[in-house]
Amino acid sequence: MEKNEQINEEKGEQVQERIQKQITKELQISYRQVKTTVSLLDEGNTIPFIARYRKEKTGELNEVALREIQERLTYLRNLEDRKFEVIRLIDEQGKLTDKLKQDIIKAEKLQMVEDLYRPYKQKRKTRATVAKDRGLEPLSQWMMLQLQEGSIQSEAEKYVDHEKGIESADDAIQGAMDIIAENISDDAQIRAWIRKFTYDQSQIDVEAKDNEAESVYEMYYAYQEPIRKMPPHRILAINRGEREGFLKVRLDVPVERIYDYIIKQVIIRKSIVSDILHQVIEDAYKRLIAPSIEREVRNELTEKAEEKAIDIFAENLHSLLLQPPIKGTSVLAVDPAYRTGCKLAAIDDTGKMLDIAVTYPTPPENKITEAKAKFKKFISQYSIELIAIGNGTASRETEQFVADLIGELQKLDLKYMIVNEAGASVYSASKLAQEEFPDLDVAERSAISIGRRLQDPLAELVKIDPKSIGVGQYQHDVSQKRLEESLKVIVESAVNHVGVDLNTASPSLLSYVSGVNQTIARNIVKYREENGKFGKREQLKKVPRLGAKTFEQCVGFMRISDGENPLDYTPIHPESYKIVDHLFKELQLEPNQMDSSQFKSTLQERDPEELATKLDVGVPTMKDIIESLQKPGRDPREDLPAPILRTDVLKLEDIKPGMELKGTVRNVIDFGAFVDIGIKNDGLVHISELSDKFVKHPLDVVSVGDVVTVWVLKVDEKKGRVSLTMKQNG
Repeated sequence: MEKNEQINEEKGEQVQERIQKQITKELQISYRQVKTTVSLLDEGNTIPFIARYRKEKTGELNEVALREIQERLTYLRNLEDRKFEVIRLIDEQGKLTDKLKQDIIKAEKLQMVEDLYRPYKQKRKTRATVAKDRGLEPLSQWMMLQLQEGSIQSEAEKYVDHEKGIESADDAIQGAMDIIAENISDDAQIRAWIRKFTYDQSQIDVEAKDNEAESVYEMYYAYQEPIRKMPPHRILAINRGEREGFLKVRLDVPVERIYDYIIKQVIIRKSIVSDILHQVIEDAYKRLIAPSIEREVRNELTEKAEEKAIDIFAENLHSLLLQPPIKGTSVLAVDPAYRTGCKLAAIDDTGKMLDIAVTYPTPPENKITEAKAKFKKFISQYSIELIAIGNGTASRETEQFVADLIGELQKLDLKYMIVNEAGASVYSASKLAQEEFPDLDVAERSAISIGRRLQDPLAELVKIDPKSIGVGQYQHDVSQKRLEESLKVIVESAVNHVGVDLNTASPSLLSYVSGVNQTIARNIVKYREENGKFGKREQLKKVPRLGAKTFEQCVGFMRISDGENPLDYTPIHPESYKIVDHLFKELQLEPNQMDSSQFKSTLQERDPEELATKLDVGVPTMKDIIESLQKPGRDPREDLPAPILRTDVLKLEDIKPGMELKGTVRNVIDFGAFVDIGIKNDGLVHISELSDKFVKHPLDVVSVGDVVTVWVLKVDEKKGRVSLTMKQNG
């Protein structure tokens, strides 16, 4: 028994090594980096923790590289599990050869493993299995001998058996042909070649399904394109049109070349059955191979398109979450509407709701005088410095009203900003919002969310299902499970990049911190409510269910701004506090000097590599410690350009070709970027207008939240559209 366990352990180590070597080859990083990362992941460490606090071990791999290793590790381990299962299943049938076993072990893709398993897979009832049950396999084998003399009819007569349902020689021949056709269809090499050929050489043919009814899919009513050249957004658009019943889609494949290939693989010679075998090949392809291969190819196209759409959404979301906060500013938030009125929420500089009201400056009520009085009262009473207007229904009418009001007040420091309110209604109707504001209605909660997401986008947006934040394309057409997983990773990355204030963070924000789940996040807040503010990071150990591993993973991302230990306000992990103590002794510094210019200049003057050697610590860790001590409590979002604040409205009729404007990128998609230039609809910078140089994808040039200079190319007043360029001489 012990010997068997040892053998299995050795085999497991061989598999692990094989996986790690393959990842090394695929990602082109060192084997040591891959092996160490795999070990850290297996120990239960999170990606943000490894990226920040295990740089020496991984060779400073960033989060992107670490996630690539994690994804490939998961796939390849699942692949190995499937290989083991397939080998076992074939072996149980007594059909496992050494060559087949080696072919399965060497397979680098799940599809290849399934192709190799296909001939041995238990099939539902097929024409071939029926023919085998009737005893026609020997006839199919005789046909494959491809004899040059004799008679197929005479040979087939031997198999006529009325009890088995073989009424004639022709019945027997047809059954044998079905067996050969299925054998050809099950050949792994043939299927792999046809799959690649179909992907490389076929084109998609799209046409209207019913009488070319008017729809958004009209551009595809007579459409052709090589499938390997199709951009992701077009694949998803055609899929949707087909799903909604407007489009009919098929693949146009050069079948003659496929027949030629199969003939060479089967090795058809001139014989008494050569004409029959040519028929078999055509039947094998048309009936058995083509439908499944075309389905597989279209699935592969869709998966790649979905991955791209998810990647775009994820990048846009990451940029949106990391928008710079407008701290220390009191805000009047407005959720605009027509019939039901504009909901107002006065919010202080910490995000606390002070007052709530409703007013009707927009049609059909148009109670402008009354609305101005209410706005002025709030602005004066709560020292409002900034008005946040949601970009939904009645947004532009409300904006005009606010701009006129600011003009009347002549209050130089009062500005307004249009805020993307995507997802605010989802949040305001959620259980979380009901718990936060049980006495308010949905629209009032929405107004508060709009104001808070201006003050601190990250802290507010984490309360909303990421899928509801409209910064993608075709997000409803992709795998929702995959989208959810990807966006969760992005939110987690953003939260840990910024860090959280342990004494103010909501359960929603805390639940994204490395190693913390929703239960622990709620326990942290409950502990804070029952025991008062955290005075030091060590107190986290007293939180129920927050064990040693979770503490290790999360504590470096938690900040305490006015705690007992100044280091608790930095990203320095407590495991490195002793190193900091030695560093202070070496440089003759004190923790209470951290805010002084002398402290910072002393750190600036010393060489991190020299200090790392002297204190016996890794150079990356020493560099991070010095940077953290120079900027304690630093918010990395502060390095980004501040959002554009406005005092006046720009109307569509004011926009003229050639005009130079400043705007904020609101969304980036495959074919360009939408820019808020202060009018009702965002202007579009087409991909061809983003740069004088060739642009492979808009995300290579711009990100959500970027403040850009644009020039007006064209104004379509009828459709309310503005075309923009970022080329100065556009």
